[in-house]
Amino acid sequence: MNNQRWLSISFLTFFFTWGVFLPYWTGWLTIEKGLSVKDASIVMGAGMIARSFSTFLVFPYLTARTSYIRVMKWMTVLSLLLAVLYIPQSPFIALFIITVLFSSVYPIILPAVESGASVLMQKEHVHYGKSRSFGSIGYTIALLLVGAATAIWNEQAILYMMIAGLAVAVIFYSQPAPAVLQSIPDRKDPRNRKTGLKKLFATKGFPIIMVLAVLLQGAHASYYNYGFLFLDDLDVNGFYIGIILNIAVLFEILFFTKADRLLSDMRISTMFLIAAIGSTIRWVLVFLFPTAVVFITTQVLHAASFGIAHYAFIQYISKKLPDSQIAAAQGFYAAFAMSLSTAILTFPAGYLYEISPGTAFLGMTICSIPAIFIVLATRKRLAY
Repeated sequence: MNNQRWLSISFLTFFFTWGVFLPYWTGWLTIEKGLSVKDASIVMGAGMIARSFSTFLVFPYLTARTSYIRVMKWMTVLSLLLAVLYIPQSPFIALFIITVLFSSVYPIILPAVESGASVLMQKEHVHYGKSRSFGSIGYTIALLLVGAATAIWNEQAILYMMIAGLAVAVIFYSQPAPAVLQSIPDRKDPRNRKTGLKKLFATKGFPIIMVLAVLLQGAHASYYNYGFLFLDDLDVNGFYIGIILNIAVLFEILFFTKADRLLSDMRISTMFLIAAIGSTIRWVLVFLFPTAVVFITTQVLHAASFGIAHYAFIQYISKKLPDSQIAAAQGFYAAFAMSLSTAILTFPAGYLYEISPGTAFLGMTICSIPAIFIVLATRKRLAY
């Protein structure tokens, strides 16, 4: 299997499980496990905080001592074992503990796959957008299958889909991988010694890039945690909820498929500006017009609010950072942009949702609007 195909299947395999976990887990806890929206927010928020610490501390520690493929494989095995613990009926405290443990292990797979992609971009010249689009396809398949399964059976199908997806991932990551991802870092090599955050943040533009990534990815907190419930509250059938959530991913697929060609010459600051404007428009429209039709329409903007913001960050680290710093940058991104910012915003979003569902989405502009002004204020000075 060539490197491009391996990376594509790796993204496909992982993001299938991500498509089960990210949009459905909060709804599954409330509907199947009987938690209130407030309690489910506490459980998921605590899980995301645990996820931020594990991706920030544990992931760089592991990648400094073993290969990327081993991290992918063993984190997937542990995730599968922890997912099985959800099967029995459990009280709140048990669900809280299981979720924190699961969230400490499972999300580590994501920066491992993304770091592997960055290394393959640098050393093997694979096309990121082409392979990442397969991740979006996997996410799409998960949304469709979960939507159909919950419509035919019940929300317990969400858990069994997750278990099945993780089992397939274990099998895949146990197969031969690209040689560059099997190498174990030589800790005696000065390039592989711990560089520390001070050196990473001394790289021109990196602090601003991270601030923008944290704001724009954190702005999806209400969507990821309450998008399913929002549509359910609008009395949308479970099967159609899966289709509606898939619209965002379909445009994400289209974006990643064409991104390498369309954005190769675009400034990173311009990408972030487009993402920030698209994000702001998206959440304002959901607030002003709380209907299924408008929600469906705004799904198109996911290609901007998530896709362009993510692509901009990946392009920055692959072009501006040495390979010895990629894992640290990915760990920081996974911890703070993809985890902690979302975790922190999950708590107020949960309270806002109970007051008014649309307000929870409007609240996300507290991140997207500042991002617009930060780009405008720094793009000339930092030339990024």
